[in-house]
Amino acid sequence: MCDAKTSLRLGVIGAGSVVREIYQHLYFHSQYSPLIKICAVADPVEQCRNWLGDLAGLPPERRFANYQDLLARVELDAVQINTPDHLHCRPAIDALNAGLHVLVPKPAAATCRDVHAMLAAAKSKERFLGVDFHKRDDPRIKEVAARFQSGRYGVFQAAVFYMLDKLAVADPNHTPRFFASADFAEQNTPVSFLTVHMADALLNIVGIIPIQVRAIGYSQRLPALNPISVRGYDLVDTEVLFQTGAVAHLLTGWALPNTAWSTTVQSGRVICSEGLVDLGLDTPGVKEVHAEGTAEVNPLFRNFDTNGLVSGYGISSPGRLYQQMLAWSAMDNEKRAAALTPLAVGFYTTLVLEAAEKSLAQGRKLATGVTLGAPVDLKELLAQELGAATAKEYD
Repeated sequence: MCDAKTSLRLGVIGAGSVVREIYQHLYFHSQYSPLIKICAVADPVEQCRNWLGDLAGLPPERRFANYQDLLARVELDAVQINTPDHLHCRPAIDALNAGLHVLVPKPAAATCRDVHAMLAAAKSKERFLGVDFHKRDDPRIKEVAARFQSGRYGVFQAAVFYMLDKLAVADPNHTPRFFASADFAEQNTPVSFLTVHMADALLNIVGIIPIQVRAIGYSQRLPALNPISVRGYDLVDTEVLFQTGAVAHLLTGWALPNTAWSTTVQSGRVICSEGLVDLGLDTPGVKEVHAEGTAEVNPLFRNFDTNGLVSGYGISSPGRLYQQMLAWSAMDNEKRAAALTPLAVGFYTTLVLEAAEKSLAQGRKLATGVTLGAPVDLKELLAQELGAATAKEYD
């Protein structure tokens, strides 16, 4: 048995690509590894659950095809849910109702209704709900947030953020495929995969509630791919209007030429009444010239130390959430409440994403492959999804 005062008995629900890319390093080779012990894994794909089960040294009876059996048969302190976004809610609520702490990768869920339900369950059961928005732990984002919130830049007026992937990320004809499924970019949009990062980063810098979203989608490069074409968006411009009258444009896509200097070309500019600040997110300090090409390497996100440990903000972000779990029982009510605010769990981030998708779905399609999205009033969306009385909780 793990000592719950110094470590957490963890169940992992979902053991796919995000675990292979990031979380396996957190679990087994980071400064946070002593905080957790994986005691069970659930995944419907046998290969995935056995891969993680082997790494964690789990016996066959601790490897489950569904999360319900994991929750029913294993004594745990917490679960991490690594399922697709739209499948976060049900296992999270079931785990919270079972008295467990919960961590999910960003975003909290795919809809504001789901995030509201998860947050309500966490508050009702007095358990921690953490969402791994790793850009919050990027030292550049943290520095800008601290400077803005000190009043240094005055009033927030406008911002432009962009996050653009190479075409190889969305191209099912590329070898090897970035995603296992050929239709990933048809079933998902740059909004769900990329806008989430920039929306949450900006919201946590300025701390202002958004009131309207309008999206414009461009579908020009992906449909021209061959032999497999993709009926999806190359680029989406999500315009966010805030209650103060400030505005932001969040441009995300995955159709840059594969000669781009980084898998993800990204940056941002925040303009305020007393100054502006630029975020050179795709120039993190290591530029590589190699036979494979010229590339910017980001050691801030993840780096492999000579002592075998893996560090970077991709590791420290979820690691700090596990620290909060361990400290939960000793936290006073004020600190617990601060950990479970709508902003803390990314409620408004999900609201922006849901509204952007709705804007595109209701938009007018042009012959040029452009979809002119309709404006979405966020108060009206909340009232529709949560009811007028509950929606007022998020004003």
